[in-house]
Amino acid sequence: MGLIDENRYGLYRQLAWAANTLNRGYYLWKVNALSTYILSDGQVIPIDPTINAGTAAVQYFFSQLSDIGAWQIDVGASGVIVTYFVFFGNPFGYAIEPLIPADFSQPEMQLPFRAGESWYFTGGPHGGWDAGSAWAALDFAPPNNTDGNCNVSPFWVTAMADGLIIRASDGAVAQDLDNDGYEQTGWVILYMHVAEQDRVQPNEYIFANENIGHPSCEGGISNATHLHIARKYNGEWISADGSLPFILSGWVSSGDGVQYNGFLTRGSQVIEAWDSANDFNLITR
Repeated sequence: MGLIDENRYGLYRQLAWAANTLNRGYYLWKVNALSTYILSDGQVIPIDPTINAGTAAVQYFFSQLSDIGAWQIDVGASGVIVTYFVFFGNPFGYAIEPLIPADFSQPEMQLPFRAGESWYFTGGPHGGWDAGSAWAALDFAPPNNTDGNCNVSPFWVTAMADGLIIRASDGAVAQDLDNDGYEQTGWVILYMHVAEQDRVQPNEYIFANENIGHPSCEGGISNATHLHIARKYNGEWISADGSLPFILSGWVSSGDGVQYNGFLTRGSQVIEAWDSANDFNLITR
């Protein structure tokens, strides 16, 4: 990728950085949090307000690597667009317009644990996948994990909706709600840190409230047993603190502008996210 960073040696780490950087440019643009690019030589470039989020992502990515001369080539008519055409064809031929319909809504979803149980709401809106993505995720910890240790909980993560399991590995389970088998289309729920033990398998159809697996620390970065959930629509992370919040068993998510801070509200009841086990962040289904 060309990034000079002693912590990013090797193809895997360079690719991981590239994916996260593209995500960051995309989602910062989506929430109006990006107005200029700062290039590697310190030059500041104002962003054309008419571009879309995908263009912003590519331009932001190259701003992290290039000076003004190289950047203009990279994002110009003879730059990355030509390389893309050579390897993958016309990118506009794959376009779905609009990617996010103006009038769409979340399908019915339940809290991701069994009825009658009480879990801890430990994480408000934060990155769906790494720090570059939209704040699409919420975290819940099972009731037996009050010591903050990593273990496989005996409690069950349950399906939030009906749908086909299309991926289950490395702590992650992806459930496809439109059942077409593609994670890039329609609504998809990500359940993260699900232990391999007793976990559902790809190609299983799971109804709402059926078992997905057990929360753990498997997959990604985790310092205590918990469940991380997030939503995507047509491949785009859907923010938990935006115009289409989570609605889980009637509880509506919101944030306060600080990652991991947030609330779940149902009627007059408000539960605040807190990274430990307390009475005030206990939520009962």
